[in-house]
Amino acid sequence: MTPAGAPIRDAATVILLRRDGPAPSVLMGQRGAAAAFMPSKFVFPGGAVDPGDAAIPLAAPLPDLCAERLAEASPPGLAPALAAAAIRELWEEAGLIVGRRGAWHGDVPPDWSGFAARGYVPDARALQFVFRAITPPGRPRRFDARFFLVDAAHVAGDPDDFSAATDELSHLQWVPLPEARRFDLPFITEVVLAEVAARAHDPAPPASVPFFRNDDEESLFLRLSGQSPLQSPTP
Repeated sequence: MTPAGAPIRDAATVILLRRDGPAPSVLMGQRGAAAAFMPSKFVFPGGAVDPGDAAIPLAAPLPDLCAERLAEASPPGLAPALAAAAIRELWEEAGLIVGRRGAWHGDVPPDWSGFAARGYVPDARALQFVFRAITPPGRPRRFDARFFLVDAAHVAGDPDDFSAATDELSHLQWVPLPEARRFDLPFITEVVLAEVAARAHDPAPPASVPFFRNDDEESLFLRLSGQSPLQSPTP
């Protein structure tokens, strides 16, 4: 437990980026008004890592560069669980599949039954690790969230078909990047959107990943770059 009272849970968020319109757009939905965390805010699909995510078979792993950046200042072996959590949350909250055609070996976990029934195994090749942020102290829930950028071209099926989604996010929609700030967004989502806008036309994973770290003592903006991160206190 942290001094603020809330444990920090590892989490994964998916920024699904679509490039087939007049302007790049991202998939967002609205959290419920009664939600304990960020009520009524428009957010990307995402959520906490489940204990079983580390055992989920991936058709292909994360790109090497992304796995290396994820390993910085993180427990060993966490990267595959984060990738599985990201793909699972996208499926649960938006009904969209990032995977490869194939059969599962052994029992399929309940959270993945609908995914597997469509004939897919999760595939992490398309995930690009682009941002990391820890929820500030004093919030009812705190997450160490890793944000993954995914080109919507890697979605299996129709990217406008949200019929398999749960009701955790409402008003699911593709939001053009120039219009995103007119929605009620969490602060960190605004920061991440600026990073996405800067990378909207760059297909390569970033060599340096921003890390907004909020400890109980201070907030720091770091860079995960394969070297000792440069630190600068946030205002």
